[in-house]
Amino acid sequence: MHTLEDVNKDRLPQHVAIIMDGNGRWAKQRGKLRVFGHENGVESVRQTVESCAKLQIPFLTLYAFSTENWNRPKIEVDTLMKLLVSALKKELKTLHKNNIRLKAIGKMDTLPVKVRKELEEVISKTSKNTGMTVTLALSYGSREEIKTAVQQIAAKVKNNIISPENIDEAVINTHLYAHFLPDVDLLIRTSGECRISNFLLWQIAYAELYFIDVFWPDFREHHLVEAILSYQNRERRFGKTSEQLN
Repeated sequence: MHTLEDVNKDRLPQHVAIIMDGNGRWAKQRGKLRVFGHENGVESVRQTVESCAKLQIPFLTLYAFSTENWNRPKIEVDTLMKLLVSALKKELKTLHKNNIRLKAIGKMDTLPVKVRKELEEVISKTSKNTGMTVTLALSYGSREEIKTAVQQIAAKVKNNIISPENIDEAVINTHLYAHFLPDVDLLIRTSGECRISNFLLWQIAYAELYFIDVFWPDFREHHLVEAILSYQNRERRFGKTSEQLN
């Protein structure tokens, strides 16, 4: 089993994004309600954040709640929101201890007032931390993100603030929820599912994808290490040939 010491610190991904999948199936296997899986998934979040902080990975983005998740049973959604508030309160000390800054992306106005208030408070209290940036994708959908950016740019074109010929990738990126984040280098999805599920579609254009057949509540530091080692063993060409890189 590999450890953090096996990771090449000179070839770390700068931005790791994780689709934390499998909480419900993990609970079902144990004859429990789905919410039991979400409760146990909190420990996986804590360990993953601390492991990334130890490695000094600059950016970690966690897919915590999608726009589609609002369609789940009300009891599950309500429990998820309560868990979020509870976790934010409990983890503030840990965030400070690891010099971590918290951010969030998504449709914040659709979150319950209590959740939004707690989230804004933790974001504010950690804003001066200078280590890793942990971003929670909440009520987030990448198509919605891109649609909103297009609408904002179109309005600026209409009002002669931007010329159509000046619209480039940088302009588009500036109007995204995640405008403060660099492109994703490594995208991890747990539970064995091999799809992106409307997550950071713009930002993962050149990401290395890593799918692991482990439910999120069972995801531990050694699983993260294996994902990073896989990333480090891949050739990142960005459209070039191997010969050009050499």
